[in-house]
Amino acid sequence: MVETAWSLVPPIITIILALVTKEVYMSLAIGIFIGTLMFTGLDFLGAIDTMFRIMSDKVGGNVHILVFLVLLGIIVSAIQKSGASQAYGAMAVRKIKGKRSALFFSMFLGLLIFIDDYFNCLTVGTVMRPVTDRFEITRAKLAYIIDATAAPVCIIAPVSSWAAAVSSSLPENSTIDGFSLFLHTIPLNLYAWLTLVFMIFMICVNKDFSRMAAFERKNKGTVAIPSEYDDEEMRAPVGNGKIIDLVLPLLMLIGSCVFGMLYTGGILEGNSIQQSFAQCESARGLVMGSFIALVFTALLYLPRKILDFPTFCLCFVSGFKQMASAILILCLAWTLSGICGANYLNIGGYVGSVVSGNQTVSILLPTVFFLVALGLAFATGTSWGTFGILIPIVLAVTGTDMNLATITVAAVLAGAVGGDHVSPISDTTILASAGAQCHHIDHVSTQIPYVLCVSSCCIIGYLVAGFTGEGLWGTATGFVALMILMTVIYHRHVKEK
Repeated sequence: MVETAWSLVPPIITIILALVTKEVYMSLAIGIFIGTLMFTGLDFLGAIDTMFRIMSDKVGGNVHILVFLVLLGIIVSAIQKSGASQAYGAMAVRKIKGKRSALFFSMFLGLLIFIDDYFNCLTVGTVMRPVTDRFEITRAKLAYIIDATAAPVCIIAPVSSWAAAVSSSLPENSTIDGFSLFLHTIPLNLYAWLTLVFMIFMICVNKDFSRMAAFERKNKGTVAIPSEYDDEEMRAPVGNGKIIDLVLPLLMLIGSCVFGMLYTGGILEGNSIQQSFAQCESARGLVMGSFIALVFTALLYLPRKILDFPTFCLCFVSGFKQMASAILILCLAWTLSGICGANYLNIGGYVGSVVSGNQTVSILLPTVFFLVALGLAFATGTSWGTFGILIPIVLAVTGTDMNLATITVAAVLAGAVGGDHVSPISDTTILASAGAQCHHIDHVSTQIPYVLCVSSCCIIGYLVAGFTGEGLWGTATGFVALMILMTVIYHRHVKEK
């Protein structure tokens, strides 16, 4: 069952169970155990041992992300307790006029935080939840805005952790400059650009369709807060904080996280900013930055009596509680990714052998690789893993034709982001739910139709790019296809209402 079509069974079962039952924890656990049973040849005890060995390795390898989540949760809890969030929300209600403005502001904030998608998801959610709640914007809609401005923005930003991930995905013996290749893919990354345009369209018309519209109707006039986040004692402010007590910790958080990433990339050792971002360990940098921001927040609040010492200490517990759901889902999702990885069932090896063994005519390569990347990222929940698997295959298949290689690599990046965007086991999707404090399956199910709309336009664009050999013609065609689709949506689903 290793490196065969059977290796796709665990993620497929997990995804189907999650969407049908809306119980993501149990769905992940079942998918993981089925995968370990397959790997061990139905050895029950061996499967249990393998499951927890993978979990231990994955949690240990990603401990920086977990610590970052806890530290960020503590900062968020302290800001909530200080009363600064409520002060900001009261000001925003006066300044922001209506739902449309609140959603645009959320989008704009997401565009500004292009350094890292994890940081983007949680920061935008922290800042904008009080505002969107006041305008009765559902948490699922906020989660979509967060998710649609996280990875899609990072994958077209030259200075980001994603640029570094793409650059490092090239084979070790490659003579191609990874960063230069990434820069050339930016205007050809259809999914990222079309997602941003589609999101602006949905905000402008201020109406929804399909599952999002049904969810909005069901929760009209209320904000559906999942039980794990609905702790009034946890959220009740006790301090007399001002807006500045929200702004300064967040600015320090942003600045210190950027510095932390640069530090891990060797900025103090003489590397340039570009080199430092390319070589950084983003997770380690985020932990450093969040710890600095936590210390700063304590020094800002305690001497001024915004919070007393015992209340500030209680924020450690309440902050962890707010992140517990996201941490549990992430640990399970990483474990599922591990059993599907190269050392176990090896989905990537199977997909790679299928693709490289069927070298389709060049005109279809961008479309084929877009669809393969979309499916692989959806099944595994990792876009970075998809880069690492498919980019070397693309370069091997396209040979010396750098124009075709650039278009096809762009298609891989687009498909990986699209698959990651819609996958219920993707860490970015999980963190978007956590940032919005939205029920995870509500977020996944409501954004699926939106992702499919954009993906269909990407397919048309990459078909044209393959036929013409001109990536920009494909980009233009993708935009035209999206404009037509948005016109149809407007007349069929929006104008009628």
